[in-house]
Order: sequence, then structure tokens, then C-alpha cells
Amino acid sequence: MIKENLKKIRATLPESVTLVAVSKTKPVSDLQEAYDAGQRIFGENHALEMRDKHEVLPQDIQWHFIGHLQTNKIKYIIPFVTLIHSIDSANLLEAVNKEAKKHERVVDCLLQFHIAQEETKFGLDMDEAHQLLDSEAFKQMQNIHICGVMGMATFTDDEAEVRKEFKHLKEIFDTLKAKYFAEQSQFKEISMGMSDDYPIAVEEGATLVRVGSKIFGPRNYNV
Repeated sequence: MIKENLKKIRATLPESVTLVAVSKTKPVSDLQEAYDAGQRIFGENHALEMRDKHEVLPQDIQWHFIGHLQTNKIKYIIPFVTLIHSIDSANLLEAVNKEAKKHERVVDCLLQFHIAQEETKFGLDMDEAHQLLDSEAFKQMQNIHICGVMGMATFTDDEAEVRKEFKHLKEIFDTLKAKYFAEQSQFKEISMGMSDDYPIAVEEGATLVRVGSKIFGPRNYNV
């Protein structure tokens, strides 16, 4: 079933869009099935779960951290993480940079923006982003690369609202690209869209979509 689901989703994505299979709460056997079907990029939102899965699954998997990252958990994922989608504060970015330095790595990161109506979602606003990117502290960080932006739309059936929020994230990306990253080719990623809204995200410029339940079935909340 997982293999068929992946095939269906890939058929809907242009070549310019990368599929992140959101495997949080799913057993290793499900991830292995997706891997055997050709999937190499997996997204997790708990650092310890990601570390444990990384230890037992094939080493050519690219692990994307997509959840709210606590500073005391950074050390568990820095040795191997490919991309952190969820940098939502200057303090978190500094902590990632510090840990990456210990491992002599440069870690790719996305700035997470709050684009939804719900107050419960994490993310920067534009003022905070400018403050961060203009800061001397940021200019000294040698062990992180900012590669783009991430956002989560409001959980709603109102497609117009979701589209508006994705458009807003694309505008944020364009603004930051022009002001801070015009000469940096690695600043190219827009991570937006999940199982229910990724087709809209693709239309609005997503380069990374985070799809879980449409691949693996409903999330297991008992894990």
C-alpha cells in the first residue's frame, strides 16, 4: 500500500518539488517499505525518535527535522540531520550552529514563519527575521546554511485561506532572497504543504512538500 501511495503522490509532483515522507510515529518497517519503493527523504518531528530510526535504517536516507526543536535535543540529531525545517528563533539557530561546530559540520536550515491563523503554531514574523539576519551574531555563524523558508497553513477546509497563506510565505521567501541571499544559490527552498493541502502549495511555489498520512495512513497518536 505504501508503495502505491508513493507512486500516486509522485505522479502529481513536478520535478522541481521534492517529497518529504513524514514518518513520525510510524514503525521502522513502514519506513523500510517506503525506502524499498525508492523514497530516500524522511521527515520526523521528535529528535529521539529520529535518532533511533537513523541508527537502524539504511545510511543513505536523508533525514529532515520538521517539528519544534528544543535546544536540549539538538545534540541527538546534529551528527546526521540533512535539513532542519523549523528554525523559529535566533536562540535556536545559535544553538544549532554551536552544536554543528562540535561535529565539524555545516547544517542546512530553513527559517520557519508563522503564516497561519492559529496562535498555537510556531514561527518567526518578518520583524524577528530581519532582526536575526541583520545581527552580528548571525554573520559570525559558520556552521549553518540558511536554505529557505518553511510554514504551516491554518488547519481549515477554506482553500482560499490556505492559498493566501502559502502565497504569503512565497512573498516572504522572495523578500528575504532579494535582501539577504541574492548571491547565494543555496537559498532556494520553500517548505510548505502537507497531505491535505500540498497540491495548493505546489501551485504557490513549494519546493518541498511534507506528506505523511497520504503515504503511511493516519498517524498513530498512541506512540
